[in-house]
Amino acid sequence: MDNWDEIRTAFQVARKGTVSGAADELGVHHATVIRHIDALEQRLGVKLFQRHARGYTATEAGQDLLQVAQATDDQFTQLAGRIKGQGEGVSGDLVVTSLGMASRMLTPILVDFQAQHPEVRVRYRTGDRLFRLEYGEAHVAIRAGTMPEEPDNVVQPFMQQQMALVASEAYIARHGMPTKESDLQDHFFVTHDDEKSRAPFTRWLREMVSEDKFIYRATENRNMQDAILAGAGIGFVLAHELKSHPELKEVIPRREEWAAPLWIVTHVDLHRTTKVQSFLRFLKDRIKTLEC
Repeated sequence: MDNWDEIRTAFQVARKGTVSGAADELGVHHATVIRHIDALEQRLGVKLFQRHARGYTATEAGQDLLQVAQATDDQFTQLAGRIKGQGEGVSGDLVVTSLGMASRMLTPILVDFQAQHPEVRVRYRTGDRLFRLEYGEAHVAIRAGTMPEEPDNVVQPFMQQQMALVASEAYIARHGMPTKESDLQDHFFVTHDDEKSRAPFTRWLREMVSEDKFIYRATENRNMQDAILAGAGIGFVLAHELKSHPELKEVIPRREEWAAPLWIVTHVDLHRTTKVQSFLRFLKDRIKTLEC
């Protein structure tokens, strides 16, 4: 592709919105950026950008070009991620992604794995965004809920994520302790800010108590746990967290229906690499020692 440099330049102009931003990203002079845009527009016979005082905005034709360039850029990112993971040794980046609530469980495992393999650099990614294995954004994903069905992924059952419904000593001192499930309607709760959350324990709680009893909402599980510890209300925490927080008391016995399955997900192209297999064996061995 003789004009790939020009297309790549146009892609960065569309992303950054300015010639100077694209020039900084590409490491070239701003005059080179302008020259590439002018040459590409002349070659295609259409205007790709509207010029204005605040920068460049892609026209309809520019948006079409942007989609093609984005797909090509994603493919290069995917290739780079796979190449990084294809070494025969246990070294380089090991990128693991999970929900933030699994951090307390996974972080010691990642630290110990790195200690055994000093040439490994751990990158642990959490958050609501689903990091894409097919684009090399992670080597191993720990995911919750229904079994992932993305094509070209290897999915293995990992463990059941046990949950406990708890209240802090501070909350109990103010509001008392429920003695049976029917008492829950007289109490206050901490829950996720997403009212459409599909977590089984969240769905169960929505069915048990009225909406006005949810007096504290948060977007992150760690924030919800902090609120429960501070006495804001009753709420769910990971069962294994109770060992670290004796001030939390289970208000009713645990139910199997609250548990959510966790899955280990890897991309088929990296699944058999030495690094990924070494980490998977280490992870499975360590998880057997956890008591949830």
